[in-house]
Amino acid sequence: MTRGWKVAIAVAAGVVLLNVLLVTLRNISGGTPGGPESSSYATGADGVAAYASLLLRAGHVVVRERRPPSKVELDPGDTAVVLDPQFVERADLQSLERFVAEGGRLVASESAPWLRAPLPTPELGSDGHTNVATLAPIPELAGVRTVVTSDGARWKSPGPTLPSLGDAIGPLLLAAQLGPGRLLLLSDDSPLQNRNLAKADNAQFALGLVGGAARRVVFFENFHGYGTGNGLSAIPFSWRVALLIEAAAMLTFVLARLRRLGPAEPEHRDLPPPRVDYVRSLATTLARTKDRATALEPLRAAVREHTRTGRNEPLPDDAIELGRAYVRITDRRKQWKN
Repeated sequence: MTRGWKVAIAVAAGVVLLNVLLVTLRNISGGTPGGPESSSYATGADGVAAYASLLLRAGHVVVRERRPPSKVELDPGDTAVVLDPQFVERADLQSLERFVAEGGRLVASESAPWLRAPLPTPELGSDGHTNVATLAPIPELAGVRTVVTSDGARWKSPGPTLPSLGDAIGPLLLAAQLGPGRLLLLSDDSPLQNRNLAKADNAQFALGLVGGAARRVVFFENFHGYGTGNGLSAIPFSWRVALLIEAAAMLTFVLARLRRLGPAEPEHRDLPPPRVDYVRSLATTLARTKDRATALEPLRAAVREHTRTGRNEPLPDDAIELGRAYVRITDRRKQWKN
């Protein structure tokens, strides 16, 4: 592969990775519109920034917590909101379990992959209808008749929980009383997202999930790429990955531009000079030497050998040309002296 192709590939890779980095920064930063899905910072269609604003207007204290649950001291009077977590570490899960067991309220969505005993472990099923209705008269659904979703999944097996809101396909909301604590599991959190919050009774449903107005509502944003720290640890993980990829692309570009160790390899092989030019240069050297007899000895030896063997073929062209060139150059030198 030539150097030009290496440079072109490096530049193309750098441009692509830079665009990936910019998209990642835009999605994580929670711009307008944009942000991670189900994040209280996100103002895009699938964010829940409007939900956080609704809770503030209703009198709740809203906290956007960037630390993981294992690093936070939750009060039993709080409501913890964990929406669409991609992965929950064991320490965080144990903290949430302990929080509910002590009387806290947990609102979580699509929780089957990470909830474990002693919490119930329902299973997700197929997608449901757009509109869901009340299945059981629980306090959280007071004043709620119809909730609009975005055709999200429904629970297939509720386990020991109470199906409270759903359709013919299955329940959307499962409720469980675990001692003094309350667990509310959503198979699909689209009713809480910005695109659906103003539809039907979605706003009333969203307010009922968190409990009374005296409760503090804690959105755990560490599950959406936000975190705390100093230096490099303050940069979200996906940012660091994108920056490392971009740095690797730029390093590839620099290496492609640098010359390899040792001299540069010529594009073409150096060919010997034409034989005539070589003979003429050799004759010039012979004409300048002081001991011309010794210099011309190889030519004389060739002539003697040719005569002794009685060859009929002529002398080699190189020998003839060397003699002629020597004679011409010698004559010119004599003319210059005169």
